[in-house]
Amino acid sequence: MKKILYSIGIIVMLIMSSSCKKWLDLQPRDGITRQGFWKTKEDIQAAVAGCYASLLASPPNITDKALTEYIFIYGEIRADMIDAGPNGTIEEKDIFDNNIVQSNTLTSWAAFYRTINFCNTVLDFAPAVKETDPTLTDAQLNAYISEALALRSMMYFYLVRNFRDVPLKLTSSSKDTDLQELTKTPGADILNQIVADLKKAEAGAVNTYGNTVSDKGRITKFTVNALLADVYLWMDNFTGCITECNKIMDSQKFAVQGAGSGWYTNVFYNGSSTETIFEFSNKNSVNNVFYNLLVQSKKRFIASGILTSDIFTPDDVDPDRIYDIRASAFYSGDNSIVKYGTENPSYVNWQAYRLSDIWMLKAEALAYTGAGADAINLIKDLRLKRNAVKMTEQSPDENDKDAICDYILAERSREFAFEGKRWYDLLRIAKHENYRRLNVLLEMVARTVSPAVQQSAIAKFRDVNSHYLPINENELFADSKLVQNPFYTK
Repeated sequence: MKKILYSIGIIVMLIMSSSCKKWLDLQPRDGITRQGFWKTKEDIQAAVAGCYASLLASPPNITDKALTEYIFIYGEIRADMIDAGPNGTIEEKDIFDNNIVQSNTLTSWAAFYRTINFCNTVLDFAPAVKETDPTLTDAQLNAYISEALALRSMMYFYLVRNFRDVPLKLTSSSKDTDLQELTKTPGADILNQIVADLKKAEAGAVNTYGNTVSDKGRITKFTVNALLADVYLWMDNFTGCITECNKIMDSQKFAVQGAGSGWYTNVFYNGSSTETIFEFSNKNSVNNVFYNLLVQSKKRFIASGILTSDIFTPDDVDPDRIYDIRASAFYSGDNSIVKYGTENPSYVNWQAYRLSDIWMLKAEALAYTGAGADAINLIKDLRLKRNAVKMTEQSPDENDKDAICDYILAERSREFAFEGKRWYDLLRIAKHENYRRLNVLLEMVARTVSPAVQQSAIAKFRDVNSHYLPINENELFADSKLVQNPFYTK
């Protein structure tokens, strides 16, 4: 069924991409046109499937990287856990060296806005289906709307964390007359919009679709809670973050798996595990992009040296028998990253949110609200589940919020290695209280950037505007109302 829905989703992506004249003039070969669509609840389901399909691959008429590739690169390349591999591109190496310019194609945000437009199309056209399909209930419609709202919110959250101020478009571009030039909206305003949308999404979302695979691969109420907790923590709304985390933890629908040898197989290779809240599910549909990125001999990225020296430090008593199970994310021999499988093709799902993420988000919020002892207990619980070694254990004072957050940051580096979260974790800690802890980023740069460009990179990172990417020159050319991010106008 999943493969059928994915195939339908690809077809619908073609329909929903029809915002340029050639798609208005030419009828697709499958005979489906927009005028013949949006008649039944099955049409809405297919359109929502198209939104999910766009997370895994670009539409057939678009030549671009998969969205998951951008998500991985944006979340890792500016941090400290990956290095350039033997087949790394010049543009990737420029970012590693903090030499980022607006002509770098990796700064394109098009893939995120494509998914946003697919979601906007659902939000614009789905409500009218009630007029033509009397079997569509309010609950069904609200559930589909919540999926589109949550996916759109997730895309905007990625954009804000990477570009800060971006155009905010809440209606679809379904025909040429819908295309318009837009100014940037302040990131703070977009975050407020995300919160409002997620609260609306929570009201209409389902708790379950009746089967595990759908519950993990589609937006549920708990996905909305997880995303909202993440957004609240980014906004320093610690009480809100704790509230959303508690909704998930109190549901007792999820369980962090133990330190057995099946942890990797169950969570990543098989997917749909007890600890998974939401995953980009591609089993038997689309092979993931990570074999070419991370595994083949001419891989573009490898694990950085700090994985063995600082993050997965061997046990000093019996390193052959006592080890953190999460170290299986990479091979220490050649630093190959194998978290997404070694087969070609590989169908390992992308984990967006797991229960362990909720534990650590809550722990961070607790640390900032004076509940340091509770935060430390959550860290201990996770380390016990993962068989973390004594060498990586810390003993922060329960009243020292910075020390506790450093411990959380270290634990998140192990728990979410190569899951596209590291850069955001570093930036979130650094920017708290008006960049009181800018040193978190400066120290990261000092230990990772090539000595030849180290001082230049540190000087750049002292300007907080450099923490956000430039708007790609193609976007600036296409939209005269866009203004380049300030760091890149010097």
